[in-house]
Amino acid sequence: MRASFIAAINQICAEKSVKPEQVLEAVKQAIATAYRKDFGNKEQEIRVDLDEGKDMPTILLVKEVVEDVENENFEISLRDARKVKPDAEAGDEISIDVTPVGYGRIAAQAAKQVILQKLQEAEKQSLYEMFKDRENELLTATVTKVEPNWVTLEIEGMAVSLPWREQIPGEHYYTGKRLRVYLDKVELTGKGPQLRISRTHAGLVRKLLELEIPEVRNGDVTIKAIARDAGFRSKVAVASSDPRIDPIGACVGQKGVRIQAVMEEINGERVDMIEWSEDPIKLISTALQPASISAVIIVNDQERLDDQSRRIKKRAAVFVEEAQRPMAIGKKGQNIRLATELTGFELDMYNYEELAAFKAKLAELREGDVALAEAVPPETPAPEADTAPDVASEEPTEEEAKPEASES
Repeated sequence: MRASFIAAINQICAEKSVKPEQVLEAVKQAIATAYRKDFGNKEQEIRVDLDEGKDMPTILLVKEVVEDVENENFEISLRDARKVKPDAEAGDEISIDVTPVGYGRIAAQAAKQVILQKLQEAEKQSLYEMFKDRENELLTATVTKVEPNWVTLEIEGMAVSLPWREQIPGEHYYTGKRLRVYLDKVELTGKGPQLRISRTHAGLVRKLLELEIPEVRNGDVTIKAIARDAGFRSKVAVASSDPRIDPIGACVGQKGVRIQAVMEEINGERVDMIEWSEDPIKLISTALQPASISAVIIVNDQERLDDQSRRIKKRAAVFVEEAQRPMAIGKKGQNIRLATELTGFELDMYNYEELAAFKAKLAELREGDVALAEAVPPETPAPEADTAPDVASEEPTEEEAKPEASES
């Protein structure tokens, strides 16, 4: 084909972010489709040769050389084949030039819509290939349009919708605003690739912590679990693989600068850092901070199915002094709900005065198939009989407490 044609192809590739091979293949298919429609039939095998040394495309009809022809669309007799190719033998594949005179103009007109369609498909596939391996990543986006139920963002040249359910409650969006979103999933649909993005996903907090905290990024500090009430509060459990590193201090940073940077990115949402423990008693007690927990009893320490295939979740009973109960539950149940999500245990809240009766009830069930574990929070001595225990809680250090506000 002419140099001008090749230049046009390269321009299309640059504008549509597609590979030149995809465009050329679309052009060949379009020309072949046009030929079948005007001169041949849909059963014929047509190949198109776009030779840079020729002005027009060459249309080739491909047939198999046989002794006896049964289907003229696919087969050619040995005698006729040797008129085209003198050394042809039975079983060979032969290409016959069937390009009509003046076909270039006809092909261009007939193939126009097909070429456009193929280019659109190639563009969609190219975008899908660009994002399909980037699920669970943090992407930078710019707001281009704000509607009542969704916000349109531009991500690397692609328009993506952020639906209201994935928006942080109370966050203000305006044209030109730059923000970070979490890419949850990439799907290839009939309308092209669809990016499922979110500002409410717990993965957004995880990725922001990796971005802001070197110890998390290099693996010295591990994020074990995240519970999030988007726009209001998140609880993040972290652990350190190096005993010399304080995981809480590393995440909070000097004067809270590190955690503050994360909070600012998610519209001021409070982020509480707690230290992970393999001991469920200690983990539950810490997860319910800032409330002080008096005692915890593990009723069931593993999720399982019963005989009727009903799911039995991990469960624990938490006992607190009456004054600590509102703080342990939190505003609209937020604190205990996040602690439940973080620990994986369904938490039942009781006043400390109910502890003795609860133990007695559990004692009746010991003969049944109920797994029991009982403890007061770690680093708290067990209470003597008929004596109220000391309130136990891991008090946050001055540095840990700085980014946190008291529970309402």
